[in-house]
Formats: sequence, C-alpha cells, structure tokens
Amino acid sequence: MATSSAYPPPPPYYRLYKDYEQDPSSAPEPPPPVDGPYQLFGATYTTDVVLPSLEDQGVRQLYPKGPNIDFKKELRTLNRELQLHILELADILVERPSQYARRVEDISLIFKNLHHLLNSLRPHQARATLIHMLENQIQRRKQAIEDIKQ
Repeated sequence: MATSSAYPPPPPYYRLYKDYEQDPSSAPEPPPPVDGPYQLFGATYTTDVVLPSLEDQGVRQLYPKGPNIDFKKELRTLNRELQLHILELADILVERPSQYARRVEDISLIFKNLHHLLNSLRPHQARATLIHMLENQIQRRKQAIEDIKQ
C-alpha cells in the first residue's frame, strides 16, 4: 500500500513559466481535463456523474424501481411513513426504552430513501436553474438595450 502526504510538493510545472513575462506565448498549453479515476489527498475519486442505486449501496429501496417514478407521490409517501415511524419511536421510548434500535434503523432507511430520491432530482433542478438564469440574463440585456435606446 502506497502512502501519500496530505500536502504534496508542488508539481514542477512552474518552471515552464519562467520566460512568461518576456514572452507570454511561451507558456505551454493547459493539460487536458481529467477523465476517469484520480487521486486527491489520498482519496480516489472519479469523474463519472452517476448516482449509484440504493442496492449498490446495500440499502433496501422502499419506492418502486423504474424510469417512470412519480417523485411527488413517492416523496409524500416516504414523508408520511417517516412521521409515523417517529411517532412510534416516541411511544417506544416512553413504554419500552430498550427496544428503540429497530425503529431508529427504520427511520435511517427512510431517510436514505428520501435522500436518494431527492438526489435523483438534481439534474432536473440544475437544468431548471440554468434556464432561469439564462432567461434573467436575456431580460437584463433587453432592458439594457431599451435603456440605451432612450
């Protein structure tokens, strides 16, 4: 097993820029983007933007599988189930405090499913945010053009 320091020394690339002040075109081209797995401060990361399934993470999925999931319905169902389990946990803590562990595990499972459902909506949220930002930018530019014309 190879060890790596938390803060490695800087790469020797800075030497390639010693003549940059006299001749800015002497600088090398930037490196290509990283593709695939890479290491950062001793941890391995990947550039793949794929949300792993709950089964891949070893978690039981509480909502139906497939591409046509009604997110609103499933989130409401999981939220109601979470509320029920929290109330049951409160009852168990009052009546039988030694038996709380199973309810806490159930609540943890529901939270993991909620979290996974919400994370699967992130691409849609990113697109909607981008559309909103571009529409605002277009509106500001149109307003600036109108201001200049007046």
